[in-house]
Amino acid sequence: MEFAGEITDPVHRSIRFSEVEKEVIDSPAFQRLRRIRQLAGAHLIYPSAQHSRFEHSLGAMHIAGLAGETLLGKGYIDHAEAVQDLRLAALLHDIGHGPFSHLFEEVLEYRCNTTHEEMGRRIITQTEIADILDRHGHSADQICQLSFGQPKVNFMNEIISGGLSADIMDYLPRDGLFTGAEYAKVDYHRLTSSLEVSRNRLAINRSALNSLESMLISRYEMFKAVYFHKTVRSAEVMLLHSMIAADEALGLTDTSLDNYLGLTDEATLERLCALDSSGKYAFAGKMARDYRDRRLLKSVYEKFLHKRDKQKMDRKALQATAARIADAAGVDRNHVFVDASRAHSMPLTPSKEEMYSVLVVDKDRVYEMPVSEIPLVESISGFFDMLRVYTTAENRQKVERSVKKVLGEQETLYMGAGKLGR
Repeated sequence: MEFAGEITDPVHRSIRFSEVEKEVIDSPAFQRLRRIRQLAGAHLIYPSAQHSRFEHSLGAMHIAGLAGETLLGKGYIDHAEAVQDLRLAALLHDIGHGPFSHLFEEVLEYRCNTTHEEMGRRIITQTEIADILDRHGHSADQICQLSFGQPKVNFMNEIISGGLSADIMDYLPRDGLFTGAEYAKVDYHRLTSSLEVSRNRLAINRSALNSLESMLISRYEMFKAVYFHKTVRSAEVMLLHSMIAADEALGLTDTSLDNYLGLTDEATLERLCALDSSGKYAFAGKMARDYRDRRLLKSVYEKFLHKRDKQKMDRKALQATAARIADAAGVDRNHVFVDASRAHSMPLTPSKEEMYSVLVVDKDRVYEMPVSEIPLVESISGFFDMLRVYTTAENRQKVERSVKKVLGEQETLYMGAGKLGR
């Protein structure tokens, strides 16, 4: 593959790019990712977490290239153009994210039942990106299949998303670097050089199992320390409720590409903050302004659940519980928020199922190893869910007392809202 230039990167040092990649990177739709932070509101707690979807996408492209070169060298891929397709798919895998990244996806799911992957397909196939790809002999549809699932060759898709993906191998060390967390060390060189293919699935050499174990534990620790941090989620809860309440006025979930491609973090926040301080959208405006000025909600209750309870609690149930707590406390219902954050403790496969096993190559033998048999990983397998109750600073004591009455010390709740899909 011929490269047209290189970019200096704090995680990978140097990221080279080809001519088609350069043109995609320079397109307005891709440049928009510079204005969408990777970790939404985490910079209010970790001040250096200002990195964006733009540099993460470059990093994912770089690692996908390393993986592709490994598979090309081992004969699993028979031509260099397949490596270029992999790199393009990784480069574009987050092109459909809206403002505040995964947080806006909660708004999309709640208001119009769509995802950033669906928006990504439309952006790749209906903008100038399709013309760029076609001009260089690449199919926009094929790139979409690799980026978002349903590829003809299954193991190729696993390089983009899943437990051995370029996505996770970039975002963990990148998020760790910019938050200052010390958990997110990933030996991605060892992992990508150890990739194999068996049964049309991505596999790993047994010698790299320790590196895989370390990465899975790092991901788990980052969820607990950063992604599910109570104050990080406080900021996100404020933005989430502000965007949902203001959607009718601002048309945030208008999924026409002209509107969607204009939605970025600061542009959306500015529109939210400009809402009148009285009237129908006063609540949405206040939440946004308090977020901007870092007057964040306070957590008065939290329960960590590692195993999934049978009782389902969807968004309506969360809202009903918040109303009961507010009524018991004698405070405005708009001042109490019940939030349920949930995640799989193992990464999801391209088919959106939890990674339960990994194919292992040990000399001439290939076998499927449950991830629970990897040392230390068994203790974190399953789900981890976090139920929290937030309120404003002035209502903190009242709500804290009422939570105990409404929820009870022994109550456990299943969480079906507030997903953070990483």
